[in-house]
Amino acid sequence: MFTSPHLLRTRRFLPLFVTQLFNAFNDNLYKTAMVLFVVYQIYESEEAEGMFSAVASGLFILPFFVLSALAGQLADMRDKAAIIRKVKAFEIVLMLIGAEGLYLAWRGYEMPVSIPLYFTTLETTFPIILMLLALFMTGIQSTFLGPIKYAILPQHLRKEEILAGTGLVEAGTYLAILAGTILAGWIPVEVAAIGIIVTSVAGYLVSRQVPPAPPQGVIEKLDWHIIRASIRLVRDTMHNREVFYAILAISFFWTIGAVLFIQFPPLAKNVIMASKEVASIFLVIFSIGVAIGSVAVGALLKGKVSARYAPQSVIAMGMFVVAFYVVCKIWEADKPSQLLNVAGFLGWPMASIILFCLLGIAIAGGMFVVPLYAFLTTRVAPDKASRTIAANNIVNSGAMVGGSLLAMGMSAAGVPIVEQILISAGMCLISAWLGRRLLEAERAAATAEQI
Repeated sequence: MFTSPHLLRTRRFLPLFVTQLFNAFNDNLYKTAMVLFVVYQIYESEEAEGMFSAVASGLFILPFFVLSALAGQLADMRDKAAIIRKVKAFEIVLMLIGAEGLYLAWRGYEMPVSIPLYFTTLETTFPIILMLLALFMTGIQSTFLGPIKYAILPQHLRKEEILAGTGLVEAGTYLAILAGTILAGWIPVEVAAIGIIVTSVAGYLVSRQVPPAPPQGVIEKLDWHIIRASIRLVRDTMHNREVFYAILAISFFWTIGAVLFIQFPPLAKNVIMASKEVASIFLVIFSIGVAIGSVAVGALLKGKVSARYAPQSVIAMGMFVVAFYVVCKIWEADKPSQLLNVAGFLGWPMASIILFCLLGIAIAGGMFVVPLYAFLTTRVAPDKASRTIAANNIVNSGAMVGGSLLAMGMSAAGVPIVEQILISAGMCLISAWLGRRLLEAERAAATAEQI
C-alpha cells in the first residue's frame, strides 16, 4: 500500500508536484500583485478600476478559449515532460516582462495609451500595457500546462497511487494559490517583481527533473487549425450527456466566479473602504471556502461521482450572494471615510458577517463544482482524458470571457459595483437548472447500465 508521504519521496512524483506548486504560486503572486497595485495606486475611479479588472481577467482567460484544443492534442500526442520544460522556460521570459511593467509603474513612469474597446475606451499607460501583455502570456502558459498536470499521473504512478497523487496535487495547488494571494497583498510591489522572476527560474530548474512521459496509444496528426480543432474537440466530447451537462454547469459556474472575482478588488476599495491587504484576505477566504466545500461534498458523497447535491449547493450559493449584497448596501450607507487596514476592518461592525457571506459563497460553490470535474475523467477513455479536459477548458473560458465582457459592459454603462453582485445571484438559478439536468442524465445512465 503506497501512501502520500511515500510519493513525496519519489522522483516519479515530487518534481511534478513542486513544479505545479511553483506555477500556481507564481501565477497568483503576479496576478494579485498587479491588480491590487493598479486598483489601489493608479486608478482613482470605480468605473476605471472595474473596467481594468475585467480586461485583466478577460486577457488571462482568452488563451484557454483559443488554444486549448492544440494544448489537448499536444498533451496526448507528445512527451508531456518535454512540454512542461518548454512552458516553464517560456515563463521566465514572460515574468521578466511582467516585472518590468511592475517596476516602471512603481517608479511612476507614464506614457499614456488609449485602448479602444467595442463599447468604450480604456485609458492606460505603457507600464500597464506591459503588465497586461505578461498576464496574457501567463494565460497561454497555463493553457498548455492545464491538460498535463492530471493526465501525466497515470504514466508515473501505479494504479493504487493515482488517487493519492491527485489529492496531493489538488491540496498543493490550493496552498500555493493561498500563499501567492496572501503574499501579493502584503509585500511591496517592487519585491513582488523580484519574487516572480526568482520563482519562475526555480520552477524551470525543478521541471527539468520530471521523468519522460511519452504519448500513449495511436499518435494522430496535430490539427494546427485552432478554430476547426476547437469545434471538433468540443463536438467529439459533448456527445456524452453526462459530460455535456457537466461541462455546461462548470462553465456557467465559472462565469459567475469570473464576475465575482472582477468585482472584489474595486468593491473592497470603494464600497467596503478596505486596504489592499483586506482585499487579498477576501480572495483568500474564497479559496479556503472552495477547498472546504470540495472536502465536505466528498465526505457526503463517500467517494461516489455524483451530481446529487449540485442543484441545492448552487441555490445556497445564490442565497449567500444575495446576503452579501444586502450587507454591502448596509455597509455602504455608513462606510468609513478612509481605507481600513486589516485591524480596522475586523473591528468595524458587520465585518464578520461580510467574511461569513464570502465563505458561504465559496463553500457552496466548491460543493457544486468539484464533483462535476470528476465526470470529465470517469466518463471517457483514459487516452482521451487530456482532450476532454481541454474541451472543458474551451467552453469554460468562453463562458468566463463572456462574464468578463458582461462586467465590462456594466462598468461602462455606469452600473455601480455593488449592484452588479445581484447579476451573479440571478445566474445561480441557471446553474441550478443545469445541475438538475446533469443529475437526470446521471440517473438515466445508471438505469441504462442496469438493463
